[in-house]
Amino acid sequence: MPINNLHKSTTGICTFFVFFLFHHAAMCQAMAVKTKGIQKEEMSLTRYLQPAVFSLSKVMMHDVVNPPAAARYYAYCMLGAYEIISRNDPTVIPLSNFIKQYSSPGITTLQKQYDPRIAAIYCIMETGRLMLPSGYQLQDDEERFIADQKRSKLSNALLNSSIAVGSYMAAYIATYAKADRYGKLSAQLRYTPVKGDAYWYPTPPAYMEAVEPNWKTVRPLLIDSCNQFVPLPPVTFSKDSTSDFYRLAKEVYDVSVKPTPEQLNIASFWDCNPFVVATSGHMSIGFKKISPGGHWMNIAAIAAQKANLNFAETITVQMLTGITIMDAFISCWDEKYRSNRIRPETYINRYINIKWQPLLQTPPFPEYTSGHSVVSTAAAEVLTYLLGEQLSFTDNSEELFEIPARTFNSFKQAAAEAAISRLYGGIHYRDAIENGQQQGKQIAQFIVNKLRSVGIQPLKP
Repeated sequence: MPINNLHKSTTGICTFFVFFLFHHAAMCQAMAVKTKGIQKEEMSLTRYLQPAVFSLSKVMMHDVVNPPAAARYYAYCMLGAYEIISRNDPTVIPLSNFIKQYSSPGITTLQKQYDPRIAAIYCIMETGRLMLPSGYQLQDDEERFIADQKRSKLSNALLNSSIAVGSYMAAYIATYAKADRYGKLSAQLRYTPVKGDAYWYPTPPAYMEAVEPNWKTVRPLLIDSCNQFVPLPPVTFSKDSTSDFYRLAKEVYDVSVKPTPEQLNIASFWDCNPFVVATSGHMSIGFKKISPGGHWMNIAAIAAQKANLNFAETITVQMLTGITIMDAFISCWDEKYRSNRIRPETYINRYINIKWQPLLQTPPFPEYTSGHSVVSTAAAEVLTYLLGEQLSFTDNSEELFEIPARTFNSFKQAAAEAAISRLYGGIHYRDAIENGQQQGKQIAQFIVNKLRSVGIQPLKP
């Protein structure tokens, strides 16, 4: 039985602002954490970060946002929060030092001060409200957050100025995002599958059209271009039962015939297909889940908590994870529509077993390279740079979908499992996985080198 069936389960910017940076010494004094009371407040506000990011995931699940687009939203929603913190903490490197085509605005209000942490949390949700198709759903989350702050006896003046700064920065980031060419994708000609036995073709049960065939045109945030990290060529297509390509497909088929319980668990845990269609007779039912990017954003939040990071460090980890997965998807999608390789399901049905079904539902885009392998490896490498080689954690990202948590000794172990899950699930050949991992490592190494060059150092040894 396919695993899919096993586990179903305001905008208006306040005109009362002028854009002017607060006096540096005043900001340092405002951000100083010296007493136990302030430390407690720091922890209290840090706990809002993971729910704020997950509020984005909930709206994206509602909208069935595809994986590359989801990664883009996570990245931009974290940029503004990081910008606010960097403007108030001299140890946090400004975005303008390393993000492409980005210039930092000054921030101040007619009030004497604002709380950058409150502004940053609000900015995450407000950026999502402005950018996501159903962003209006985040208004309830914003209102609950504001109500919580009012109950903490925060002065209305401080709260209002903090929310206003968050609103301004969200609008600034939304404007910056409009220049990345995403808005032009819908004007592109409709994609037509390439003719030929070797190429991708829509797969059952829904036969959905190709996802984001022009994603390579979106501006990356850190890497130089979409084709900067072109992977090794895929194994040459062949129908010959003695060929290397046939052996790749036969391996996928053989694993699916008698999978071990652990292989089933791994495939299910890392499924991360935003929209799975189940059919029964003439009825079709869609099931929504988080994307690979959403899974790794939650891992980043879990790890930050496990490492006992402060507010600024947690924002940094989440932001860098977001921009890493965005750029990794751009690089991967460039290759997908270059090689345009046939999926195992199509090949096996044609040449091995016409009735075969993969354990996971085949995603609607070409096979090479494996997106989860590229993105997971890139995210894990960057997180390893920030938090170390041996940070163990329990990943409960899939519990919402009634899939048990899994524990990992490192980010790299988690990424390796995510990669091989695509073979167990029947949706990728081994070379797409292994070459995808190498592609992810190259992307991450470039990003880590850039972080080092601007002074962003590991947060934990």
